[in-house]
Parts: sequence; C-alpha cells; structure tokens
Amino acid sequence: MKILLIGNPVAGGNALSKIEKAAKIIVSRGFDVRLILTEKRGDAELFAKQIGSEFGDRSSESGSNKNSKLLVIAAGGDGTYNEVANGLVHSGIPMAILPLGTTSVLARELGFPTRMEKAIDISLNGEIHSVHIGKIILTAQVPNVTRFFLLMAGIGFDGEVVFRVNETIKRYSGKGAYILSGLKSLFAYNPEPIIIKDKTFLLSGYTAIVGKASCYGGDFKITPDARLTEPCFYIFITHRKGRSDMIRYVSGILKRSHLKFTDISYFKSSEVEIEGNANIQIDGDYIGRAPAKIEIVPDALKMVF
Repeated sequence: MKILLIGNPVAGGNALSKIEKAAKIIVSRGFDVRLILTEKRGDAELFAKQIGSEFGDRSSESGSNKNSKLLVIAAGGDGTYNEVANGLVHSGIPMAILPLGTTSVLARELGFPTRMEKAIDISLNGEIHSVHIGKIILTAQVPNVTRFFLLMAGIGFDGEVVFRVNETIKRYSGKGAYILSGLKSLFAYNPEPIIIKDKTFLLSGYTAIVGKASCYGGDFKITPDARLTEPCFYIFITHRKGRSDMIRYVSGILKRSHLKFTDISYFKSSEVEIEGNANIQIDGDYIGRAPAKIEIVPDALKMVF
C-alpha cells in the first residue's frame, strides 16, 4: 500500500519531529510513504485535491476508489483533518488521521489513542467506513462560500469565541487560547437573535451547535447522539442571551446536564437554514457570518477507524 502522509509541522506547537517519526514507523512496517508537509493554511486541502484528481473517482456521489492500495493520512489537528476531508470529498480515497494537534476532537470521536504507534496501527489496519459529513453554504457572500465539516458548526457565542481566538497564543498554548477568548467574549458579547429553521421547526435563539459528531472541544458532548456514520445532525439551541445564562449553559455542558434545561431546544435534522448576523465556526476554525444553509452530504468520505 502507498501512504500519502499530509502533515502540519506546526500542529500543537511543533509537530515536525513527530511527523518525521511517524513516517519512519510506517516505512518500518513495510509501506511506501510519501511525506507532504504544509506551509500555510489551505495547503492540506490543496494537496488532498491534487491527490483526489490524480487517483480518485469523482464520477459518482459516493465515489469508488480506483486505487484500493492508496491511503491518505492527515497528521495534525482538527483543522488539518478538515482541510484534507474537503480535498478528498467524493474521491473514494480513504482518509485516516494521526492526532498531533491542539485538541484533536475527531481523534476522541473515533477512539484514536494518543500513543503514536497505536494510532498508526489503526490508520494502517482499521476498517474503512463511509461517513456522512456536513456542508455549509454562506449565502450572503458573493460568490457563496461552501465548506464541508466533520464535527460541528457553531453559530453565535460559539462562533464568536473562535473568531476572537489569537492564533499566536493558540499555537503555543492550545486550549488556553480558546479559554481566554471565551472569557473575553463572555464579557463583551451582546448577541442579536438568530432564526433556525428546517422542514419542521422554526426557532429563535442566540447560539446553535449543529453537531455531526458527539464530541466537542475535547471530551465534552453538546450533541451526544450525533454520529459520523449516521446521515443526520443533532442540533442544540440556546434561547437566552444573558451572561448568567451563558455561564449556566456552559456549566450544564460540563456536567452533561444541559439537555435537561427548559430554555434550550435539541432535535434531529438533515438540513437547516440559519438567518441572522452571527459568527460561525466549523471544526474549530472561523468561516464567516450567517445567513447560512447547512445540509448533510451522504456517503461523502471514506475514513479509516
């Protein structure tokens, strides 16, 4: 099998030595490895698209891998995984991950171990699954911005926190950058309402999490019923905007009691529209502002876990 290892050398501060070590381990297992290192944001997606164009089959919605002896491993954090997934969507080329990033929520979702050798074993020997991912379209921008996501889309306070994250602090302190941004956002935040609607519901709220996976920000579970292998979202909405309310929501999430609150909504859907002017993040990276349309893309990606 030929392995294409797309690595982010600055994931988690300085991941270059870990990526090089991973490449040596894979070679020692008898595989042909091509190491591709990113230099800036967007490189991982560009490399994955080039791989998909050369080796993939985009003739159908689900894709069928013409080269069954090819595997792309994304080494980094959730941002790197997101870029590679955007590049490989509908190509039929299987994607695996090697957790090296700040949080690696996807690694927790898929049950990847933190020990490198064991994570590599899963990537090389795991089962190939067909996963259903999310697609978001920012409808107010011309041309429309369209992105795919694996974990979640966060609208409102969630998007505001990511929008305010200092990238330099994030590079060196990881979660600390999000905690600091969360505190700053909490004291400065005065949100306008957003409208969330699907085929059945039309709801007003202030923050919405459109979950494609159960894990969030680590081991927290805002949408605990969401699964990558199921063709639907689970959506969590808060209906109050005060600072004390936000603190209560966060406390409820930490205690895993947030779904018992009477001033939230939680439901299952495959397509929603967001109206308003709130900031939005996907998979931990800022994307832009509402309005937006979010929908499921069935069987969009092959993943190894």
